[in-house]
Order: sequence, then C-alpha cells, then structure tokens
Amino acid sequence: MRVITGSARGMKLRTLSGLDVRPTTDRVKESVFSIIQFEIEGARFLDLFAGSGQMGIEALSRGASKAVFTDSSREAVKVVRENLEHTKLADRAAVRNEDSLQFLKVTKDVFDIAFADPPYAKGLIDEVLKILPEKMSENGIIICETSMEEELPENAGRFRKSKEYRYGKTKLTVFRPAEENEDD
Repeated sequence: MRVITGSARGMKLRTLSGLDVRPTTDRVKESVFSIIQFEIEGARFLDLFAGSGQMGIEALSRGASKAVFTDSSREAVKVVRENLEHTKLADRAAVRNEDSLQFLKVTKDVFDIAFADPPYAKGLIDEVLKILPEKMSENGIIICETSMEEELPENAGRFRKSKEYRYGKTKLTVFRPAEENEDD
C-alpha cells in the first residue's frame, strides 16, 4: 500500500495483519480522492475506524490542513503513528486510541471531510450517521465505505445521500448538505 500523490507520493505504508483487517483498495482510495479532489486543500479530515491510516495520510499528502485518526485497536493506532512519522505528516495529525462512536460523542472538533469505514454489517455505520453530521462544517462531505449489501439512509441529519459508487463487493456512499444536493 502506497500514498498515491502529493507530498508523500509513492511512500510505502505499513499495514495491519490479520483476518479482521480489510484495507481500502487502491481503486476505492483513488475514487474517494477523485470525488473530493477540489475540496481537499486546507480541509480538516476525519478518518474514522482508521486502520493503517491510509485515507487520512493520503488527505494530508494532498494538502489537508489537519487529519484526525480514530481506532479502538492499539495495534492500529501504533501503525497509524508509524505511518505518519514515516511520511513526515505527523505534525498535522491527531491520533486517538478510542472507539470511533465515543470519539464522535465527545469531540468538539468540526470537520470538512469525514471518511467512515467501520467493520462491515455490524450496524456501526448507522450509528455513525446519527452523530457525525453534527461534527461537520457547513459544506462538509461524509464518505462511507460499506459492503454492497448495507443500505444507508437517504438522509443523515442535514446531509442527503448524493451519490453511490460500486466497486466489486464495496460501496462508497457520499453525503453532502441537503441544500447543496438540490442543484443536482
């Protein structure tokens, strides 16, 4: 797994091992950053259920001003920190070793772009979408990675499902502020 572009372009990232680990594929990662390419510069990025941190690191590499990484796994947090040091992006990052839902309930941070990739088929994405909209900036973007079988609501707070993308067994769902979607 490598950083696709930006200041850390081509740098190899350490990944987690084990059967429970499901890193975002390069194809899906490229799609995410194609979707937000004009909105990433200077953005505050949230990488929920961060795993190796590749999504937040890619955002920082492409010019995000800050990235917050959350994961409940100590091993994942260790890997995220190592990857941030390796890519020399740690100065613009905050890494939280805590449950992503608990983090959302207590954080005072506001984000411009949030990427949520919880374990599939455990109902976590529904819980995330109940809390996350309150933590987003006025023109924020929420991107959810789920299995194809998971159905997400049409609305999440003031956000409305904008578009879905399908890649094999993976689905990306993009939520944007409802008033922004009315022009579509």
